Amino acid sequence: MSSRRPLYGWLIAEAISLTGTRVSMVALPWFVLTTTGSATKTGLVALAEMLPLVLLKVLGGPVIDRVGARRVAITCDLLSVLAVGAIPLLHESGWLPFPVFLLLVAIAGALRGPGDAAKAALTPAVVEEARVPMERATGLHSTIERTSGLLGAAMAGGLVAWLGAADALVVDALSFGLSAAVLAWATRAMPRVQTEDADDTTPYVARLREGWQFLRADRVLLGIAVMVSLTNLFDIAYAAVLVPVWAEETTGSAATVGLVFATFGGAAALGAICASAWAARLPRYRTYLIAFLVCGAPRYVVFALDTPLWAVLAVCVAGGFAAGFINPILGAVIFERIPAPLMGRVTSLTTAMCFALMPFGGILGGLLIAGFGLSSALLITGAAYLAVTMLPALDPRWREIDRSSAEGGGDLDEPVVGLDLADGDASALAGEGAYDDPGLVGRGREVGGPVT
Repeated sequence: MSSRRPLYGWLIAEAISLTGTRVSMVALPWFVLTTTGSATKTGLVALAEMLPLVLLKVLGGPVIDRVGARRVAITCDLLSVLAVGAIPLLHESGWLPFPVFLLLVAIAGALRGPGDAAKAALTPAVVEEARVPMERATGLHSTIERTSGLLGAAMAGGLVAWLGAADALVVDALSFGLSAAVLAWATRAMPRVQTEDADDTTPYVARLREGWQFLRADRVLLGIAVMVSLTNLFDIAYAAVLVPVWAEETTGSAATVGLVFATFGGAAALGAICASAWAARLPRYRTYLIAFLVCGAPRYVVFALDTPLWAVLAVCVAGGFAAGFINPILGAVIFERIPAPLMGRVTSLTTAMCFALMPFGGILGGLLIAGFGLSSALLITGAAYLAVTMLPALDPRWREIDRSSAEGGGDLDEPVVGLDLADGDASALAGEGAYDDPGLVGRGREVGGPVT
């Protein structure tokens, strides 16, 4: 019999964790700026968090497959309570020199990497337990991710203003503990999600290499990871530099930036809700192309031209709604193509690749404006976005993303979790035998949603 408690518990735990993460995204840099007054140290803190996050997300994959995704996710969240909670505690005690603060931030990032990857690796198991289409689960997760971003950012501003940046981090620490408790309760009756034999003596490095070999051999999965890493690069340039500069030049108000992002984010959340209901019935390949045509380049064009604000917001509504369909589709494709024994390793590698270029987005935006001016920078970035997202139209392999939808027959009462490897799909997905082991069958931004 199916049970939807693990699925709903997983979604609630993610909502709690993602909201807390959004609070820390505001509170951490504000804490550094108000205590040190240094923009350089603020940037150093961001690096201290992101670098171990991405690195441990990659390196944690074999541990997730060996120990079990549920155990890793809960353990990382519980340890994050201590790492994040120590920051305001030591600050109030006067025992928080900057090097210790950097160390705690790095530990928190190192725990988030494998913790988020483990929650992503749980996806097929909770979907199978609930017996719902994968697109429904990834659509609901994308809705929660986008809604948590909107609410978390608003809540962060209020908490920082009311409590101060240090005490606002207490809320982030508590969110990790509550997330772990909800996930532990909701999934306690599930079979243990451990995809590797505990008696397997394969060395760690060899198991890590197995994940990379599979990802490299699957042209569609690798293509998704590369494409999303590039679109994330452009989106960070857009969000961190291009739109703020546009707002400063056109209206002179930071409120315009918030209005643009809130409009796009709200429409994206609505699109993700619709995707959770409809995406299982839609052709994935065609929906992917249309969604990126609507949500990608048009945004950049209207900002580059002297467009009235109402028209900019109208494009943001259309683009946001279309963007809501992208993560559910790509998430479903990713989870369906990865064999169960490699779920932790390949999802960790895939999401790490998606994050890899994000730290350079702000630099790219600044360099383009300095070299070409704002309008040209927007048009160049928009053209690059269009090229990257439309390249799959030239690659027939990408049409394989429709395969599972067709095989599932659109029955919403049946699970669509993976491919039947008894019919020879393993060799097809592994790239014509490039990966030939016969025993083998996406917190932040990010787990069920590779696209920013």
